Amino acid sequence: MDDNQKVEIIVADKDQRTWAMFCHLSALAGLLFPFGSVIGPLIVWLVKKEEMPLVAEHGRKSLNFQLTMMIAYIVCFMLMFVVVGVILLPLVALFSLIMVVVSAIKANDGKEVKYPMAIEFIK
Repeated sequence: MDDNQKVEIIVADKDQRTWAMFCHLSALAGLLFPFGSVIGPLIVWLVKKEEMPLVAEHGRKSLNFQLTMMIAYIVCFMLMFVVVGVILLPLVALFSLIMVVVSAIKANDGKEVKYPMAIEFIK
C-alpha cells in the first residue's frame, strides 16, 4: 500500500512527540563522531519503536534520510577529484542540517514529516 493511500492518524502524547523529535535530532551525532548521523536515529528507533508508534514512523523516516545523505556524502567525496564535489559537499551538508532541524520541529508539534529525496531503505 502506498503512503498516499494509507491514511492513519496517530494520536501522540507529549512523550511520544519528544522521542520522535529525538529520532531526528540524534542525527546531529554525526557532527561528533563518524556514522553518528545513522547510528543516533537507529538507536532511538530500535529502543522505542515497539512501544511508541509515532517514534517507529519518525525513526524510520529519519533513518532512511540519513542513509540517503550518507550515499550523497560518498558521491560528493568522489566528485571532489573533479572539483564538483567541493561545491556540492557543503550544499548537501547544509541541506541535511536544515532538514533535520525542520523535521525535529514538525515531529515535536505532532505533524507528519516527509523528507525530500529520501530513498526508502526501511519500509
